[in-house]
Amino acid sequence: MSALNRKVIRDLRAIWAQALAIALVLACGGMVLVLAHSTERALSETRAAYYDRNRFADVFATATRAPQALLAEIAAIPGVAVAEGRVGFHLLLDLEGMVEPAVARVISLPLAGPPRLNVPILRAGRLPDPARPDEVALSEPFALVHGLLPGTRFVALLNGARRELQVVGHVLSPEFIYTIGPGSLMPDDRRYGLIWMGAEAAEAAAGRKGAFNEVSLRLSRGAREDAVIAALDGVLAPYGGTGAYGRDRQGSDQFLQGELDQLQAMGRILPPVFLIVSAFLVNMVIGRLVATERRQIGLLKAVGYSTAEVAGHYLRLAALIGAVGVVIGWAAGAWLGQAMTALYADFYRFPWLIYAPGPGAFVISGVLGMATALAGAWRAVRTSASLPPAVAMAPPLPPAYGAGRLDGLPRTLGAGQLALMVWRGITRFPGRAAVTVAGIAASVAVLIAAFSTYDAVRAVAAEVFGAANRQEVTLTLTDETRAAPALEAAQHLPGVLRAEGGYALQVRLSHGPRSRFVALEAHEPGDLMAHLLDSAGRPVALPPRGLVLPRGLAAALGARPGDRLRLQRLTPPYEEWDLPLSGVIRQSLGQSAHIDAETLHALLRQSPRVNRIDLRVDPARLPALHAEVKRSPVISGLTLWSDLRRQFDETLRENLLISSAIYSALGMLITLGVVYNAARIRLAERAHELATLRVLGFTRAEVGWVLLGETLALTALALPLGWAAGYGFAALMVAGFSTELISIPLVVSRQTYGFASLMVLGTALAAGVAVRRRLDRVDLVGALKQRE
Repeated sequence: MSALNRKVIRDLRAIWAQALAIALVLACGGMVLVLAHSTERALSETRAAYYDRNRFADVFATATRAPQALLAEIAAIPGVAVAEGRVGFHLLLDLEGMVEPAVARVISLPLAGPPRLNVPILRAGRLPDPARPDEVALSEPFALVHGLLPGTRFVALLNGARRELQVVGHVLSPEFIYTIGPGSLMPDDRRYGLIWMGAEAAEAAAGRKGAFNEVSLRLSRGAREDAVIAALDGVLAPYGGTGAYGRDRQGSDQFLQGELDQLQAMGRILPPVFLIVSAFLVNMVIGRLVATERRQIGLLKAVGYSTAEVAGHYLRLAALIGAVGVVIGWAAGAWLGQAMTALYADFYRFPWLIYAPGPGAFVISGVLGMATALAGAWRAVRTSASLPPAVAMAPPLPPAYGAGRLDGLPRTLGAGQLALMVWRGITRFPGRAAVTVAGIAASVAVLIAAFSTYDAVRAVAAEVFGAANRQEVTLTLTDETRAAPALEAAQHLPGVLRAEGGYALQVRLSHGPRSRFVALEAHEPGDLMAHLLDSAGRPVALPPRGLVLPRGLAAALGARPGDRLRLQRLTPPYEEWDLPLSGVIRQSLGQSAHIDAETLHALLRQSPRVNRIDLRVDPARLPALHAEVKRSPVISGLTLWSDLRRQFDETLRENLLISSAIYSALGMLITLGVVYNAARIRLAERAHELATLRVLGFTRAEVGWVLLGETLALTALALPLGWAAGYGFAALMVAGFSTELISIPLVVSRQTYGFASLMVLGTALAAGVAVRRRLDRVDLVGALKQRE
């Protein structure tokens, strides 16, 4: 081993604590990059394999009632490889252990053989026998929650009549990776399940003998999806077709793709923060090392070492620090990525998991990590390494100590001598102080952005379960019906205090070349339960003619208030309307268009209708209401908003706890790395001064305050900058994590600012105290001889 390489090891041993702090900060950037990209890759590959093996369809469509013979015409559409029709509908279940009715979606199975598309995976038992109309297979999560093992029986409510069904198997399906029931906000395996039954039994139960109301297509290689969709819409139009759509608009895949987009955003936004801070820390530590070894550099060059060799020595030291950080980041990112992927796989009910992170994320994070360490060191090395030997061996010019313009500020404020020393320590080295302030501010920003997710969730919950929806129960009707008799009947249900109707239909909403399939929801002016909110959270009154859209949907369409929008009705008689966009509103979950009920019914040329009823009920009468709903043939679903809120809180609390813990650790590591390195450098530079103070009679506490006070002062200066940066960082995360289905509000509470500040102050104080304890072990005689 060469002499310079041995010196690298000795230098690294001497600054091991500072090097480790830098490596940990650098590792955080690599960890986040590997975590985000490996998780996104694993989910993408698992999804692709699942879709391919189980022949997930490319195009989907629904109709009111289409004859089976129509499938041949659909299969003949150019570009269609496979076409398969089926019957699908919702029904209520009366299950043991549940007072309220559960809701299930029925999916028919072909008479001969397994489905050719959207093939369910058998997890237990077998598929139903087409000759046995009482046999069904259940979605595995729903069956396990209720203990419905193969061989057990349960009661379904078909058109108000009780029918006993036998479970013969458990299945999973690529079509329902993310399963949400009608009126729900997230998967609920207790209240919503999937039922597969034979085609004849399903057709008889739905009243569609020899017909289908859902069709799925697999496209040929090279087929144009838009052309196939247009042709399919034309074929289904006479049979109540509601508009075909591709895989990108399929509900389950849409939610999963949104999660993948959020992982990509995390991999873009967070790593640069850690890499930039790491570069500054490397520059601080290597710069200090080069300054203290200036005479050694001169000696090395005097005995024949070239400038490149001397510079390479310090760059190798920085590279070792970078390599340690990269390896730690790789290991932590791979471990957390596998753990997070397993959580996603369980949440999305993948039947298997393909975790093959691939070299891409590791190579990128490794290159960026090493480049960061070398770039930070190069700035500190290039000047000293290029000095001639005689100049390098001479002591550097002493700092120009003199009365600065700001030196009198502490005295003006009545501060003592120790505070003046702290102040001068900051003003004499403004560059290092600025780096320390910037690093601590970055830590505050990361923590604020992390904790703001709690604020956003609280804001969403307050909007969805308070300001926008004040109902306690929502009934979903099997078919739309006239409003007056439906509301009168609902008013007479047990415990109902008030009933309000809702009406929605699917439309294609277009603005120029952009279009979206959305639900058009009608609202009555006097409704007291379902409200629309403006950006400030105040109820919005709908205009007498015109549309109101959520801000995210309006942005996706490129529409602004005053623009004309085209609406295409997707059920017979397939009309088109041209309406103005009257305003935009705040809507966190879902993307629906809203219109005044009188305006919509006038466009439809029909009397007021409802297909949803919101209720305020007496809590004591809920069991009686549930019993009555189970006997009603016109109700296909029931949503209990208190249970929905509880599920919302539990699911998000668990997910946010994990993510916030990770972000908190990352933010605290930045503070630890910045403060510890800055304090160690100050201790090394001012050991002579601090030892002199001890000899002059100052106590250990007073001398320690000189060292610790500078840390706390810089932390206090960094907090306001961190607050501003944190708000901007939170805005970037909101923009990156929001999707068309979920619009995350930008909310940062005072508690978030306070909690982030306290965590940074505590971490900075702990790092400062750790360095302060080293001061007690300083050899006073050796420190006083330091300048000789």
